[in-house]
Amino acid sequence: MANTADTANPASMANTGAPRAPGRAERPGGPGGPRPARRTVRFRPGPYLLIAPTVATIAVLILYPIGQLVWMSFHKIGTREVRGLEPAENVGFKNFSTVLEDDFFWKVLLNTVLSAAAMVVLTMIVGTLVGLLLNRLGRKMSLLVSSGALLAWATPAISSAIVYKWLFTPGGGLVPWLLDLLPNWLVGGGWDDYNWFSEPLTTYVVLVLCVVWQSFPFIAVSVLAGLKSVPSELYEAARVDGSSAWTTFWQITFPLLKPVFLVLTVLSIIWDFKVFTQLWFLSGGTANRDSFNLAMYAYSEAVAFPAKYGLGGAIALVLTAILLVFTGFYVRVMVKQGEVA
Repeated sequence: MANTADTANPASMANTGAPRAPGRAERPGGPGGPRPARRTVRFRPGPYLLIAPTVATIAVLILYPIGQLVWMSFHKIGTREVRGLEPAENVGFKNFSTVLEDDFFWKVLLNTVLSAAAMVVLTMIVGTLVGLLLNRLGRKMSLLVSSGALLAWATPAISSAIVYKWLFTPGGGLVPWLLDLLPNWLVGGGWDDYNWFSEPLTTYVVLVLCVVWQSFPFIAVSVLAGLKSVPSELYEAARVDGSSAWTTFWQITFPLLKPVFLVLTVLSIIWDFKVFTQLWFLSGGTANRDSFNLAMYAYSEAVAFPAKYGLGGAIALVLTAILLVFTGFYVRVMVKQGEVA
């Protein structure tokens, strides 16, 4: 009997080394011991205080203006409403319907899409070629060339527009002078008196050159940074196999740097869609309406006489919506690459 009692007693089983029932964990201090204390999560304001200035700056400089833009887009606002002499009238979606039903809006949208496409394609091509060149140069020469290219990228937009306005100015510009030096059978004649800014096509030609000149250094440096991460053994193996430079780029460089090219392309689309300063200066302000893009169109409607801030806000909101689509795509790409948690 004593042996039976000892066997049924859990304490005796623990003392004699008998196996415990599987799947059951003992509490600390034995079966009847106290439960472990739950870990309490304390609120720590430190991290929130660190990001508070950034959040406040974004709210003041970005979120508040966007909120005002949305509010203006649904109201009829002119000079008297801005001065507070009359209340703003809520017109609903009338501003948007006015914009979308205007044939001039679709012409301006086409100008924006075509010019942005030309800028993005040329920027990516020139930037990639310069990046490949920098990767082949020595350290000193690469530093010299990249520093010179970054000076163009750091030039303010209005400064670059002034430079290209002078380059193509009739009767004294460098480009007309150089074109007149070439044979007439090759480029024709009369370039010294030709006004490059009188027609939308030639205005956008100068604009594209100006934007590409200022934008390609960022692409070049980014591509160079990506090339530094590609193992050199891959290029050595391709060289041994007799692969050409063109084949090596499409078989090795492009697949490995595809995420970099994708991000740079999306960023270029966002930047080139909202070009304003260079176009405003090159086209001479709002006089030449045929050369408008969406940014110029929104500005001209807002500052027209009489002022139509609500209509200009609707155009700007359409442009913002288009850019948000590309921004969302950019964020999605970053998330897939693990850049954003």
